[in-house]
Amino acid sequence: MTQPSPVLEAWIRGIGIIAPGMPDWVRARPLLEGSLPYADGPLEPGVPDMLPAAERRRAGAVIRLAVSVAQQAVRSAAVDMTGLASVFASADGDGENVHQICLALASGNPEISPTRFHNSVQNAASGYWSIATRSHAPSTTVNGLDAVFAAGLLEAMVQSAVEARDVLLVAFDLPMPEPLHALRPIPSGCAVALVLGHASAPDALARLRLRCEAPAGGVETSMNDAALERARLANPAARALPLLAAVARHESRIVHLTLDSHAVLAVEVAPRDA
Repeated sequence: MTQPSPVLEAWIRGIGIIAPGMPDWVRARPLLEGSLPYADGPLEPGVPDMLPAAERRRAGAVIRLAVSVAQQAVRSAAVDMTGLASVFASADGDGENVHQICLALASGNPEISPTRFHNSVQNAASGYWSIATRSHAPSTTVNGLDAVFAAGLLEAMVQSAVEARDVLLVAFDLPMPEPLHALRPIPSGCAVALVLGHASAPDALARLRLRCEAPAGGVETSMNDAALERARLANPAARALPLLAAVARHESRIVHLTLDSHAVLAVEVAPRDA
């Protein structure tokens, strides 16, 4: 008989979100709980003021987005950033930068600047975050295409449980320019960040319990509101919206997130004291 997977537990201590019509958690919360109607809007990426001026100039749009949403989460959690482990999860990384490198390589003068080269690697955002926070804590970068939020959440909760430490999870992606967009269409940008505590705390926003399950013919959890469901499907990071909606409503529910063709994450979301 197949043994059930172990249950991982963590507490959400801080949340950041940057998505169309939702520039931060304070303004996203009433939309996700249903007390205000959601309407699509322009993406407001924010300014990553934690980055030194030189790094702000070198960072591309996707890196600035990732650092900005991470700022939101850690500031709301009021945790020590220098000792905070991190997991950065992106399906496509810096697509604009990759596009510019491809144009340069296809030109008659295929020269690439060192800044473009080091921004092209998948863990570039985590490097900028480490510079911004002056942190030597471990940082992991994961991929997973449309399941990248689930992959990042699993990695972050495993680290938190095994190492008994708080972990920052940052999931982010922006649309890529053509012709890459035609091959990998992402309609809009989105970034979500969670500070996951390994132990309960008075300021915790919710408790998470996660278990890996085999797919049972169902679908991952969707949003009841049609406009929010379109937003959920418009970006891999936005697959977090059902989980965030449960937190916003202070409700207990199980959110299913597709990990791959063989596994689904069943995430029990509950108020801290439930």
